[in-house]
Amino acid sequence: MVLCNSTQMYYFKLTVEDSAIANVTDHLTPFVSSTNLKVDDLKMTTICRDVSTGTECRCRSDFIWSDRVCQESSKKCCGDEKCTFTEQPARMCVSNELVVVNGSITLNGPDHYECLAEKDSEEFQQCNNKMLREMKTVFSTLAGFDTLTITEYGFGSVIAYFEMTVASKIMQQQLIDKSTHLSSTLSASVRLETTGVVHLMLPESPVCYSHKPNLTCTSQEDLRSPPVWQLRRDGEVFRIFNGTESEVTSAPMETRVTLKNISELWEGEYKCVYRQESSLINITHKASAVMDIMLLPTIYMTMAPTFPHCTKGSESLNIRVRCEIKSDNEKYKVTWEGQGITVRPFKLSDEVYAADGIVSCNQPSSISQLTCTFKNKCEEERKASAFVNVIYENELFCEAEGDWENTKANFTAVLKCTNATGQRERKCNPALAPASEPTWEPEVSKCVKQAVNNVLQKANIVDIGLGSLDENAAAVFSLLESVTDDSDTINTVADMSTSVQVLYSLSQRIHSINNDSTTNDFLESSSNMLEKSLNESWTTKANGGNHSLAETYLDSIENLIRKTNLTSASKKRNIDVAASDCSKKSKCLSTVFNNSVELVRSDPGSVKTAGFKELENYLPNKDKTFEPNSHIVSVTTEGNQLDSVKVTINFSLIKPRPPNVKLKCVSWDNITSSWSSEGCEWQLASNESVCICTHLSSFAVLMSKYPVKISGLDELTLVGLSVSVVSLVLALVIELMVWGAVVKTSTLYVRHTAHVNICLCLLVADCCFLVSFKPHDANREMWCRIFVFLKHFCYLSMFFWMLSLSCMLLHQAIYVFHNVGKKKYLKFLLVLGYVCPLLIAVITFLSYNNGAEGSYYSSETCWLRYAGLMTGSIHAFVIPVGAIVFFNVFSMAVVIIKLLENREKLNENEKNAAATVMRTVILLTPIFGVTWVFGFAVMLLDLTSGTIAIVVHWIFTLLNSLQGLFILLTTCLADKLTRDALLKHLKRNAPASTTDSVTTLDSTWRK
Repeated sequence: MVLCNSTQMYYFKLTVEDSAIANVTDHLTPFVSSTNLKVDDLKMTTICRDVSTGTECRCRSDFIWSDRVCQESSKKCCGDEKCTFTEQPARMCVSNELVVVNGSITLNGPDHYECLAEKDSEEFQQCNNKMLREMKTVFSTLAGFDTLTITEYGFGSVIAYFEMTVASKIMQQQLIDKSTHLSSTLSASVRLETTGVVHLMLPESPVCYSHKPNLTCTSQEDLRSPPVWQLRRDGEVFRIFNGTESEVTSAPMETRVTLKNISELWEGEYKCVYRQESSLINITHKASAVMDIMLLPTIYMTMAPTFPHCTKGSESLNIRVRCEIKSDNEKYKVTWEGQGITVRPFKLSDEVYAADGIVSCNQPSSISQLTCTFKNKCEEERKASAFVNVIYENELFCEAEGDWENTKANFTAVLKCTNATGQRERKCNPALAPASEPTWEPEVSKCVKQAVNNVLQKANIVDIGLGSLDENAAAVFSLLESVTDDSDTINTVADMSTSVQVLYSLSQRIHSINNDSTTNDFLESSSNMLEKSLNESWTTKANGGNHSLAETYLDSIENLIRKTNLTSASKKRNIDVAASDCSKKSKCLSTVFNNSVELVRSDPGSVKTAGFKELENYLPNKDKTFEPNSHIVSVTTEGNQLDSVKVTINFSLIKPRPPNVKLKCVSWDNITSSWSSEGCEWQLASNESVCICTHLSSFAVLMSKYPVKISGLDELTLVGLSVSVVSLVLALVIELMVWGAVVKTSTLYVRHTAHVNICLCLLVADCCFLVSFKPHDANREMWCRIFVFLKHFCYLSMFFWMLSLSCMLLHQAIYVFHNVGKKKYLKFLLVLGYVCPLLIAVITFLSYNNGAEGSYYSSETCWLRYAGLMTGSIHAFVIPVGAIVFFNVFSMAVVIIKLLENREKLNENEKNAAATVMRTVILLTPIFGVTWVFGFAVMLLDLTSGTIAIVVHWIFTLLNSLQGLFILLTTCLADKLTRDALLKHLKRNAPASTTDSVTTLDSTWRK
């Protein structure tokens, strides 16, 4: 078959003498049937001669063995090396400018469906020949055209796969023109992949570990497209970019990769690719080569026993040292060196090398040492050493326990982790006293699960240049999300520390996160690490440094959020992030976990706010008197960090703030690694959850563990209550002494009966207060509950007895001629004075979780709890007292009016008795009432509010603690009838007996 303008290559095997080369064209002419054939550019490719083992051949200049010959000979016949072939005929070399084109043609329309028929069918043969003829018509016009073969047909559209060889240079424009012509002729799209247009030059393999190799890819012309470098290793293909370990440079006809630091990661098949694409034409030029690297291993050295123990009578001990490496198919030369010890080395496997040694039990001047050295073919070496720490006779040690062998005092035993990366450590502490024994410290596990460690290893190489930084980071975030999704995978300190290191590593390496899926994986994994069930995994320092894990975590997350292109809010279980574009306004609002943030700044730009749950419990808090009481809220902007800013945060407090407890607005200080209140101001009790700060940072609210204390107030309380108790005892004694002399009417009986009961109630309440003032008993909760109930009942009872006096006077003033007997009055007084307050106290106790601490009472004060306006058990005291005070004032006004109206109808004794009772009520009501008015003010005014609250507390404490003294002064010593009776009683030589008093009392009353 002769094609017009064809430049078909023809290969002949000739056996000729060297002198005949010049006339070989004349000898070829008779073999050509067409007079149009022109033979030119005749070149000798291969020179062969027969040898005993076969045919020995070598390539002439500008010719090399083909890739197929190189692969089939197991890389023995590559380049232009001399080769011996046993089979006939021997192989021929090809031009070093040979271009191999693999391609496909996707055909549209039904014209070539027959090409999908069976290969033996006539339809297939006709279709295939037609396709081949049309392709050769186009491609055979290329200079140096050699072969073109259709290898197969694919389904879908009709796709013809073919292979073409050209024995000379091909210019890219030629390929584009030919492909365009073929595409137009067949109404098809053409894809071509060439080998030989570009050439890849690697350093001679294997490359030494310490070298910095250059990989160069050249082309014969400017291909007008950016080059792409790829590395295939372990079935994965990585694109090579500029990174910490690689540098890619490009020129019009050359591109180069410089490896600044090589390891096993850079070992594999390199490929240099140029692409030219259009709608119907896709041309790829590639060159590939393999680079082997002389590696150096990571050595793990162990000794058995770790601490050889010389017992009494021992002269020497046998030890075995093992050096283990990871399998890497490298052949190392391993040598051993012993300092002060003789060793016998041997090999256990390709990964384990060992040596037996003998150590003397005679204590030497220096510690023996063993060293194993691994050397590769480049004579590069890596060593591992270990000291032989012998436990000599009479030296202290920790005895073996479980997995742990005998360990010399003040040394740390180390064990390799099982099914994990890392090691376990346990220190043997020296004896604290001469007669004591060394003790084991708790084990410290640095074992990291393999899945977690793999994520860290990938995070540490995201920016070395193997693969796109963004794609590598996205893959690591996806892995981290998958690993942290199961809390059991990161439930140890070592696993959590490694996970945090992943975030830190990525935060230092990546420049931006622009992918929504990557953002989701990043936030999801970060949220998973804050699960409440993992709180015990956070109690360590990061990398053994001065920063805690929580600090490293917070710093990493803030850095990553700053680099993330957030377009909307993203809320996870433990992380809530809000983003706002505030470039056209000075005020920016956002909310995270119900914490509202308002930022005021001139052109704040993009504002990102993040809320973190649980993290507040993990950050170190140096002020032990305060504890976190809010989630952490972080605020960042794109603008100048030095610009003035006002950040107002309304925190959602974790626990309600108890009365008189101070809150502190703080921000995290990275310099001091602690919370700082500088630049932040708490808005006091009136806006207890609001903080205003003048800088950007991570913010939180700390709450004092103790209420604000007023200096001297406790001492005043104790002195005042002591005076009151003495005064009340004196008042009761005086009542007993003057009872018979002063109780002469029913009105006076009620007055003095009420007075005695008021004194008793207040005395019991004050004693309970003194006992429960600062209880430190082990049963504090039980006693506190009892004393709170008693104080509540007694203080209420005191006011109800005052109410009974008012009721009696009001009854007599309104119903002048209606006299009530003593027994009826007494029953009424007892019911009103004890039953009513008892019912209120019992119902209150039961209503607040059966007197539960924090609900019914406060453990700090051993008194009813105030939780807000109309909230808290204290209102079961305040409301009845307020009602009684109001009723007393009202009833006194009515009694005074009635007395003025009926003053002529009453005898002198009744007037005096009524006046005495009324004076008691009028005096006690303001004393008790005003006292508890200040008490109500104390309840409303928080000690954190300032001076006025402190003044009110002082007044209330003074009045309340001295109530007993006021009763003694107003109802006993200020009452003329009582005072005269007391003076008269004291002047007697002998006091009146109880029997006489009772007789006098009985004779006074009407039965």
